[in-house]
Amino acid sequence: MPPPGVCMSIMQERHKQKGVGSLANPEKHSNQDFQQLTQYCLARGVRYIDEMFPPDHNSIGDGVLPPDDMSRVVWLRPAKMMHYPDFIVDGLSRFDFGQGLVGDCWFLASIGALTFQKHILEQVIPLNQSFKEDYCGIFHFRFWRFGRWVEVVIDDKLPTVDGRLIFVHSKTPNEFWPALLEKAYAKVCGSYADMNAGTLSEAMVDFTGGVHITFKLTDAPSNLWDLLFRAAKSKSLIGCGTPQGETSANTVAPNGLVRGHAYTVTGVKQVLQGMPVNLIRLFNPWGRGEWKGDWSDNSSMWQTVSPDDRKMCLSVEEDGEFWMTMKHFCEHFVDVDICCLCPDFLDGNSTCHWTPSFHDGRWVAGTTAGGCMNFPNSFWTNPQYRVKIGGLSRECSETQGDNNMLVSLMQKPDKRNRRLVKSLHIGFSIFESGKFPASFFINNVPVAQSKNYLNAREVMEFFRLKPGEYLIVPSTFKPNETASFILSILSKAETHIQ
Repeated sequence: MPPPGVCMSIMQERHKQKGVGSLANPEKHSNQDFQQLTQYCLARGVRYIDEMFPPDHNSIGDGVLPPDDMSRVVWLRPAKMMHYPDFIVDGLSRFDFGQGLVGDCWFLASIGALTFQKHILEQVIPLNQSFKEDYCGIFHFRFWRFGRWVEVVIDDKLPTVDGRLIFVHSKTPNEFWPALLEKAYAKVCGSYADMNAGTLSEAMVDFTGGVHITFKLTDAPSNLWDLLFRAAKSKSLIGCGTPQGETSANTVAPNGLVRGHAYTVTGVKQVLQGMPVNLIRLFNPWGRGEWKGDWSDNSSMWQTVSPDDRKMCLSVEEDGEFWMTMKHFCEHFVDVDICCLCPDFLDGNSTCHWTPSFHDGRWVAGTTAGGCMNFPNSFWTNPQYRVKIGGLSRECSETQGDNNMLVSLMQKPDKRNRRLVKSLHIGFSIFESGKFPASFFINNVPVAQSKNYLNAREVMEFFRLKPGEYLIVPSTFKPNETASFILSILSKAETHIQ
């Protein structure tokens, strides 16, 4: 495994320690300074009200509540709901919360994963906040957003109907960190309605600024359980999703799984049942509703393992968490997402490490937006990145990992409201070295490329490239589409990029 600090290299590379937008000096979202606003409220003895995300219908957004319910919404501070509200009660846990009326299971499943990684969690959720000392109704959180860390300030007025929270709620009634964190992310997205539907990777990357890897379970590597086991040990956030139902999402199948739903991977364990059995533990962000098959809470399978394994793993409670075999996991889920500060876990106990490089770019209609290779007369105008890859060390060459490069392309939004963002179909191609006149792309084929042009926030692929010089060309599918992007290149070999 890497020596201490190696896994922080990506964070340090991506966020310079003193620059605005770094973790140490986050950008102020909406130009709101938490310290200044706090001092202002304390000096005047007033409770903070956020004018940039006010307690009104616009902050909830359209389509979440029926008109009759929307008319009954009252925004209340926690002290108006509970006599003794607390920010955190007995630490932070995935069992603290349950999903509300907005369809943000992807966000809440990511929070479930975040609660396992204290050092990352404390970057997102400053823990020195309370309703007691110097309380004036203001809270703040930090998220990584498209290349920069931002500090998000909110007031603590929360939407309720009949005195009850309508969105995420705590199982301990006087604990409010989940509701306040959700409100801060809703502000970043534009409204609560803008959090309806999303991907685990989106929230996981926004919590870490790290590297996102997806494995499709229909084409999963043979050593996927080992990869998940090592990822869990390497401080990664891991989640997964079920396929959409034939009718609609969020319907519960007879086996207890919710269709079209995000889950957190909370445990990877091998038990002995005569022979080793590879198990995965999963958490439903509803805070209830569990798998009913083999190795579920009430399965007779638990009587076939040692008392120690049973005591260590089994918790027979209706808390949304359950175990299942790796085989059933691959059968009933469509993909698994891993977000990490570095992907060194991919190579087991190897002594080689992945090194990152991040590049901001932009496609501009009429100049640098040439579209994909279907448009040979303009493809050459796209931004181009020359990459020189060295050879792997002997130790790296002997590891079981076949790939030596990961390329990720993330597009940046052009609007504040998440649901109004026009996502483009994006992808990239990689060519071997050469002199690159416009005709080069007509006469040469890529040695590697993204499998598809996807209408997604991020497209990523692993590759095995021999030492040499390459050209990476990110593009939109159609020409003349203006957008900004971040190109991330991670390599096990020494790499130089222009």
